[in-house]
Amino acid sequence: MTSAQARAVIQDRFGVAAGGEGSALTVTVPAEQWLALGRAARETLGCVYFNFSSAVDWKEEGLEVVARVENLDAGFSLTMKSRLGPGVAAIASLTPVWRGAEWMEREGWDMFGIRYEGHPDLRRILLPQDWEGHPLLKSYAVDTPHPPYR
Repeated sequence: MTSAQARAVIQDRFGVAAGGEGSALTVTVPAEQWLALGRAARETLGCVYFNFSSAVDWKEEGLEVVARVENLDAGFSLTMKSRLGPGVAAIASLTPVWRGAEWMEREGWDMFGIRYEGHPDLRRILLPQDWEGHPLLKSYAVDTPHPPYR
């Protein structure tokens, strides 16, 4: 499959155009279609390599989840995005599609407070289990004393 064919599949299946240039595709879908996009990326587009997952806090506009997957044989990548909206911090987990998503989604929970629904082991990965809050949220008070810095 080529990147042009992948663009057509995304347009047909999800009704959104894939942006990006050349072999680097980018697509934004509603949170309800996140897992379906992941499955289509792996099963139809051949994106078997899960590169990374992260998030962006857009303050009043809410959180945005980002994941990049790649079809190494065809030489194209797909950056998947989904805006969660103000006050929403939950989206489907991609771990049923890519096992490699597990630790990165745990980091998303730890740092941003995103609940990945269906994740097999959603707990903190970088900070102690008793840590309060999620430090990469822009609303997080950076001067809050936490162990071992009390």
